[in-house]
Amino acid sequence: MGLLLALVMGLSVIGAFFGHRLYRSDAKLPADLAIALEVGATRTSAAGSAIDRMGMRYAPMVLRMMGPERVNKTRRRIDMAGNPGGLTIDRYAARRFVYGFTGAIGALAMIANKQVLLAIVMLGFGAVWVEVGIWSAIRARKEAIERTLPDFLDVLAVVVSAGLGFRQALDRTAEKYDGPWSDELRITLRQMDMGVSRRQAFAGLRKRNDSEQVAMFVTALQQGEELGTPIVDTLIAIANDMRRTDAQNARRKAAKAVPKATTIVTMIMVPATMILIGAGMFLGSGLMG
Repeated sequence: MGLLLALVMGLSVIGAFFGHRLYRSDAKLPADLAIALEVGATRTSAAGSAIDRMGMRYAPMVLRMMGPERVNKTRRRIDMAGNPGGLTIDRYAARRFVYGFTGAIGALAMIANKQVLLAIVMLGFGAVWVEVGIWSAIRARKEAIERTLPDFLDVLAVVVSAGLGFRQALDRTAEKYDGPWSDELRITLRQMDMGVSRRQAFAGLRKRNDSEQVAMFVTALQQGEELGTPIVDTLIAIANDMRRTDAQNARRKAAKAVPKATTIVTMIMVPATMILIGAGMFLGSGLMG
């Protein structure tokens, strides 16, 4: 109850103070943040949009404190996450400020109540909550792409073998898929339409995704283009290699699961069984009487 009260109090203070400052301020928002707020309005929740607006005035300050190198790393991680909920580097900075301020207010409230452990929890919430969301989005996006890619390559190979050019086949096949891989292909195709070479567009695709299978796909595609290998053979070979890799990874995960299950049984089931046996023997011995 105290934790919930601290969160509500922190958000109320931010909304009352910073919301008033934003309303009365004539400061112009950064261009990319203004666009992100407009474009992302339909992609994020009402709560997320409210939090962004509370902290957007202070986003430049947070970015300056982070420094150029960390900003670039964070921007790449956001790209790898697929900009979940319309997230941009400026939205990230705004949320870091709001959550950090809320965590600090909550920690002070907990310390006042002599609840040091909850104060540490509040500080941790303010420090890592945005990072947890990005990490979760990166992991989910990577799994979705690697699950889709082999079947996509099979369909693409069939479409190419039917006589369409590679560019047209990519466009036609991407229309049949939904999810992060389809989004990535649309970005790549749009870059090619704007004059970016195919090699550069696919290099950007590899950079935006922390996936071995995507890197394998782009590398094999570029090597096939340099060596003049038929694109259909290249696509089929990549899909087969990915399926073999998936099978090997599944076997490795299964092999790691057995010791974990054994450890759980040893640490929990065996002691519990011994306690039950001992209690039964003690009750049956008549010593209780």
